[in-house]
Amino acid sequence: MNQEQMPIPACPLARHNTRQVIVGKVRVGGDAPVVVQSMTNTDTADVLATAMQVAELARAGSEIVRITVNNEAAAKAVPHIRDRLLALNMDVPLVGDFHYNGHKLLTDFPACAEALAKFRINPGNVGAGSKRDPQFAAIVELACRYDKPVRIGVNWGSLDQSVLARIMDENASRAEPRDAGAVMREALVVSALESAAKAEEYGLGRERIILSAKVSSVQDLIAVYRELARRSDYALHLGLTEAGMGSKGIVGSTAALAVLLQEGIGDTIRISLTPEPGGSRTQEVVVAQEILQTMGLRAFTPMVTACPGCGRTTSTFFQELASGIQDYVRAQMPVWREQYDGVENMTLAVMGCVVNGPGESKHANIGISLPGTGETPAAPVYVDGEKVVTLRGDNIGAEFKAIVDEYVATKYVRKGG
Repeated sequence: MNQEQMPIPACPLARHNTRQVIVGKVRVGGDAPVVVQSMTNTDTADVLATAMQVAELARAGSEIVRITVNNEAAAKAVPHIRDRLLALNMDVPLVGDFHYNGHKLLTDFPACAEALAKFRINPGNVGAGSKRDPQFAAIVELACRYDKPVRIGVNWGSLDQSVLARIMDENASRAEPRDAGAVMREALVVSALESAAKAEEYGLGRERIILSAKVSSVQDLIAVYRELARRSDYALHLGLTEAGMGSKGIVGSTAALAVLLQEGIGDTIRISLTPEPGGSRTQEVVVAQEILQTMGLRAFTPMVTACPGCGRTTSTFFQELASGIQDYVRAQMPVWREQYDGVENMTLAVMGCVVNGPGESKHANIGISLPGTGETPAAPVYVDGEKVVTLRGDNIGAEFKAIVDEYVATKYVRKGG
């Protein structure tokens, strides 16, 4: 195959055409960028702990934060959480997560309804039997009264059993019945779309509805969202439910969401990681940002390119420097974001030997090529493709950070300047 016959690399497709929904001051859907959101795991009734975790998630880059509203104490706490966040100059939209008793809590605690930027309800557990439709209608009518958008979030762990039974009966009557997985996926899609149609009948505008249909299987998630995108123009929230811990959760979420985002499907995402014991809740925000940034869909913080190491790089210094620089720029971003335009697009490279080090460093805005085993103990630094200095000695890390700081201060436009 000659060069002219080589296939063109795939690029992210145009976004699936969805209605734009306003959540607080955040635009979701339409031509808005894909939004990162997360969820607290504190007891919502603990106002201080919940407000602090919301603030931590917002500082990490979560643009919408969901909180559990499961009882009267949690509902009473919501406006106080909102007030504490505003006192911290944190105007991040709060989403109330309601199951079973949302209609009652929103009715009995109007201050809770007012403080929230969006309601999230699950049609599978909004109410059973004859109570289901009236309780669903009550939440929708409250959303209309308070001018709030609603996420209708279907989950295969709590799927509306009446919908599932109907789809199963219909499948049984087919000349060629589909397998159980296909029936489950169809039930998820139908539940979401029929619930959205009911919400519209009760007066909620299409521009105030976001749909999600979460499963824990990568292939099922892709199939379900492709169908939702094909059959509707509602804004879509993506996420692999119960993704799991560590690399398993990260890999599974990335595998599913990357396919859908590449096809232009998805307006807001959450990575539902189980935190490591004692680990920070913000990891799910970082993973969501890195998925979007590595795909070229958004930029949040300077990204560091680093080689994996080999027999030429027996020292761990380049690994320590790469990790330290990545942590440093992420820690600096809240400050840089306030002061400079475009710094999130900066690229850095920390390389471990002479093979690819100089070349890779020249491709970054700032790159350093550290000496490998047996190489001359010198580390050339490249800025925008040009060698500017060679670092030596025991202070390379601090000197490289100083070069990064100087680059930011001189290359990016200062806000308000």
